[in-house]
Amino acid sequence: MTVPDSHPGRESYPGRDSYAGRDPYARRDSFSGRDSHPGRNSEIYDLGTHWRQLVQNWVARRNLHTVHDTVSVSLQFDLQEAGRVVTVRFMTTRKLLVAFATDGNFLRQDQLAIAAAASNAWNTEQLNPMLSVWDVRGPRPCLAGVCDLPLTCRITQADFDALAHDWVDRARQMFSRCHQVFKL
Repeated sequence: MTVPDSHPGRESYPGRDSYAGRDPYARRDSFSGRDSHPGRNSEIYDLGTHWRQLVQNWVARRNLHTVHDTVSVSLQFDLQEAGRVVTVRFMTTRKLLVAFATDGNFLRQDQLAIAAAASNAWNTEQLNPMLSVWDVRGPRPCLAGVCDLPLTCRITQADFDALAHDWVDRARQMFSRCHQVFKL
């Protein structure tokens, strides 16, 4: 049984036009032939395969300096209020795309408790754990922000751009707060 829809002469039933890779919300404007929802019909990338391309496209549009190696893409930006440079390193694990951010400030032993309190305060306030005291057993612990996304995701360039921009913006806010409020 078919149910008529708003397009005379076309049959409609549950599941019609819903196959992998098709956006059920993207529609063609019957008068102009253009997408009535621009941006929704953008190419969708498999993150596990195209993460470098997504990062490089995002960085290129923002004219940020990057360093590439065999396992990562790193970018840097000035944190003027703290007189430091924040480095964000995009890399993968077996299952995740990880954005690891640090301001290059190594913590002294007497700063570890304050840094842990700053991390706890940030993570609680943001409702999204991101900040930690990294490598407390190593010779030089530091504050680090970590964001991740499963490599099994499929994402458009526009959505990746928005996500990466958010990650970097949060890193900027996070390290500014640690410097201004906690003197780290």
